[in-house]
Amino acid sequence: MDRDFDDLVAEGDAVPVDGWDFSWFEGRATEERPPWGYASLLPARLGAADAALDIQTGGGEVFGEALTSTSPLPALLSATEEWPPNLAIARQRLASFGVTVTEVAATDPLPFGDDSFDLVLARHPNVTPWAEIARVLRGGGTFLSQQVSGLQTNRELYEFMLGPQHDSPPPGTAHLPGVVAAAGLELLDLRYAESRIEFFDVGAVVYFLRKVLWTVPGFTVQGYLERLRAVDRVIRSTGSFVSYSRHALVEARKL
Repeated sequence: MDRDFDDLVAEGDAVPVDGWDFSWFEGRATEERPPWGYASLLPARLGAADAALDIQTGGGEVFGEALTSTSPLPALLSATEEWPPNLAIARQRLASFGVTVTEVAATDPLPFGDDSFDLVLARHPNVTPWAEIARVLRGGGTFLSQQVSGLQTNRELYEFMLGPQHDSPPPGTAHLPGVVAAAGLELLDLRYAESRIEFFDVGAVVYFLRKVLWTVPGFTVQGYLERLRAVDRVIRSTGSFVSYSRHALVEARKL
């Protein structure tokens, strides 16, 4: 690596973080994907649905990709998103599929009637509104989600930046069957995976922490400058900074 610390950090701090596209990381960071291939599961389920909802859709990247491969499309397509920059991107990206994208905070009730959808999707929701999902699902309808919240994904990175955290170790999926049952849903599938993440320069770490902002809440370059210097030293001495994402795949049906 021949670029200096200040140059890399400045670049990572300047890249726009709108949307949920991670192509900027090409050659600078890698992440193994969970073995089930969430995006590949969507077209078959969408093709069998009459009304589908994607909650916390981000910029609509994954939902839009799935819809491109779906035939026939559901008659009713809806999505929600909270962050205004992502909301604008999602509306533009999903308009051609006839998707209505509604601004909804992750912790707010879903603005849809009871029994509105036979399929609800959620990839990496910040908060999973289980009771609301059960409410808007029709009887026999399904919820499919790839979860990261509560699984302490990227713990290695956030503890490096913040110091040791005295919470419990990653719980895997032990808590999820009870959560699903409490919502009145029947668990159909539950899988867990840990996937290796490697950052090859400190600029990629800066960009990641700005984009995935719940990893280190309140992150700024100036506020964490010395820890970023420590990350840079690790990468220069070992070739990369290694962390692990932790995912769960959950599929449940409304009784």
